[in-house]
Amino acid sequence: MIKGTCPICKKKSQQGYRPFCTKRCSDIDMGRWLKGGYAIPGVDGEASIPANDNPDSDPELR
Repeated sequence: MIKGTCPICKKKSQQGYRPFCTKRCSDIDMGRWLKGGYAIPGVDGEASIPANDNPDSDPELR
C-alpha cells in the first residue's frame, strides 16, 4: 500500500481519491488547473506553435 499526503491539505491520502484525501481537495486542485494556477511562468509571446502541430496543415487531422 502506498502512503502519502494530500497535496492540498496535507492530510493522509485516501485510496478512492489518491493523491488527495477527499473529492473536495480533488476539486480544489482541478479548479487551480482550470484557472491557470499551475501555469509555468514565462514571457508573453515567448511560446510558439510548431508547424507540424497545426491541424489545418495536415489532411489526416481534419
